[in-house]
Amino acid sequence: MTPITPQFVLRLCALGVFIVLIQVAAVSQVQIFGTNADLLPLCVGAVGLLCGSMTGAVFGFGVGLFADTALVQTMGLSSLVYVAAGYVAGRLRELRDPQAAIVPMVVGALSTAIATLGFGLMNFMLGIDAPVSFLLLRQILATIILNALIALPVYALVRRWLLPALPEDPRRRRRRAYTTGGLSPLSRA
Repeated sequence: MTPITPQFVLRLCALGVFIVLIQVAAVSQVQIFGTNADLLPLCVGAVGLLCGSMTGAVFGFGVGLFADTALVQTMGLSSLVYVAAGYVAGRLRELRDPQAAIVPMVVGALSTAIATLGFGLMNFMLGIDAPVSFLLLRQILATIILNALIALPVYALVRRWLLPALPEDPRRRRRRAYTTGGLSPLSRA
């Protein structure tokens, strides 16, 4: 689990406010392939992948609550869905610790699938009337594919923003350069 410092909390809060405002004001207005990109599950998944399950779930709750407030939707619905997306991304990090370069794309697609399918399922269970047809399925699949394509830049930006507040990762330590002419100390025997 990531240690909680004031700098880390401030960076997460600023990231959450910024990503919701960008999503509501700009990204939701642009259509690509007949659908809109959704940065919120990508950002929640990236935070979960970088910081762990609890931080991802709490960040997902805050982002979802702020998004519901900004869009004047049913309060708590997006929060519930984004809690699940952040928790699943964080558990993937804690259990498997994936190192492949494609992991942010997979987590972005998975977070988007959880968010869109969960949001649709919760609306259906609450009795909110929405047309269910093949076009809805096509739009959900188009959103998942589009988000998977933009997941790498979003992950890179979130990582760059949170990196100063994250603790030192043992995998990021630099290797010591050999000053013995390039030979390993083990091969000199």
